[in-house]
Amino acid sequence: MERQFFPQDLLEQQIVERGINSPRILSVLKTVDRSAFVPENLKANAYEDRPLPIAEGQTISQPYIVAYMADSANIEPEDRVLEIGTGSVYQASVLAEIGALVFTIERQKELYDRTQISYPLMKKYATKIKFFYGDGFEGLPGFAPFDKILITAAAPFVPEKLIAQLKPGGKMVLPLGEQEDRQTMTRITKLADGTLETESFSDFVFVPMLSGKATKA
Repeated sequence: MERQFFPQDLLEQQIVERGINSPRILSVLKTVDRSAFVPENLKANAYEDRPLPIAEGQTISQPYIVAYMADSANIEPEDRVLEIGTGSVYQASVLAEIGALVFTIERQKELYDRTQISYPLMKKYATKIKFFYGDGFEGLPGFAPFDKILITAAAPFVPEKLIAQLKPGGKMVLPLGEQEDRQTMTRITKLADGTLETESFSDFVFVPMLSGKATKA
């Protein structure tokens, strides 16, 4: 009998073809249903490996990017993870499904408010995801240190305040660069003596990381 493929299987196939082979991450991406995080009029496109618009000029990251960043940061169960840019909460949900404790910051008030009202997995991850409205460049010093930090917007530079909130041995993964058309995915490891080891990988395109809290006009 010919195998029947479901949307999540096809999504997994697309990600594997792009080089992500971690069984744990692939399993988590099949568990966390992306269609729950996209606008109603885009649900038919939820299993395509591309970003989709949500609100306030922001996007839900393509699944490959979510997998790539989690894999690059080597997210482990029980990691304390600071995520800069909550967005649709899709990436935070993937991290929580891995088993991490996620502290996620959103600067767009409308997006932050939506997570408090209509986040589809609020009950499931109530103890695993902590939501904050604020400036991602400031981080959350009162909850530091973190094992991992993920920045989900294009950072023009490496924020020193976030490096200070990273544990020795911890990793930060971010798309780094001031160009609008591309940024370089970068992994920074904070060594035991406080020095930084920087690795650069592929180029991607992200919405810009902005400072301060956004307010409604």
